[in-house]
Amino acid sequence: MTETAGALELPSTLTPSKLSRFISCPLAFRLAYIDRLPEPASPHQVRGTLVHRALQLLFGTGRPAERTRDQAVAALDRAWSELSGTTEVAELGLDEPGEAAFVREAQVLLERYFGLEDPTEVRPVGLELDLRASVGGVELRGIIDRLDRLEDGEFVVVDYKTGRAPRAEQAQSRLGALHFYAFLCEQVLGRRPREVRLIYLRDQVVIAQAPTDQSMRGLRQRALAVWAAIERACGSGDFRPNPSRLCSYCAFQARCPAMARRVPVALAPQAAAAAH
Repeated sequence: MTETAGALELPSTLTPSKLSRFISCPLAFRLAYIDRLPEPASPHQVRGTLVHRALQLLFGTGRPAERTRDQAVAALDRAWSELSGTTEVAELGLDEPGEAAFVREAQVLLERYFGLEDPTEVRPVGLELDLRASVGGVELRGIIDRLDRLEDGEFVVVDYKTGRAPRAEQAQSRLGALHFYAFLCEQVLGRRPREVRLIYLRDQVVIAQAPTDQSMRGLRQRALAVWAAIERACGSGDFRPNPSRLCSYCAFQARCPAMARRVPVALAPQAAAAAH
């Protein structure tokens, strides 16, 4: 990209969340990843972080035979001790009974995990695995919840979800991030995973798919096309809002001209700060 006067700084990497955010709403992407405005934590997000950390601890310590329900509870206790003093938890404003209920809800999700697979038979080779690859001049990055190796040496990408499982017609779009991870595995590790799996703990649903040549080509083309659009938007400062049903969950409603008419779409970061 050729730098122009007033051009905004590009993000250093393209991740599945950035890609999805730009597609759903360029303005929200800018506010989150370029202007770096804070987004308040939600109970769902913090609970997801807690459960993910507990599962990471469960698989990262001891022998496979020790991955029991009791160990999962111990892992959750340790994860909560790490998380309870953070800003994210403080923002939830939980009192003592609220904290206890919050942890119990996470414990229910962990218990449901055991109804989906036997952790003693899982062979993880990566937990919270951070992979990066430069593709077409773009730094792609993804953090994989769990990368398993099967007995025949093939890989499986696993991603935990603590929210509701999608309807059948939505399932394909939810797999997009996992194909991104599969692409990174192929680029960095030299082997395409045999399968990608979304594990929905709440509803005890597993959605699996095999990455293909077509899906890998599609992922690459999509990532580069979105990055090119991000470059153009950073060059012009034009990040347009895209009103949708997702707006009701957006932390930036007060700054969105489509919602409140308070901040012009192409306003520079310094001017946006001065306006408030």
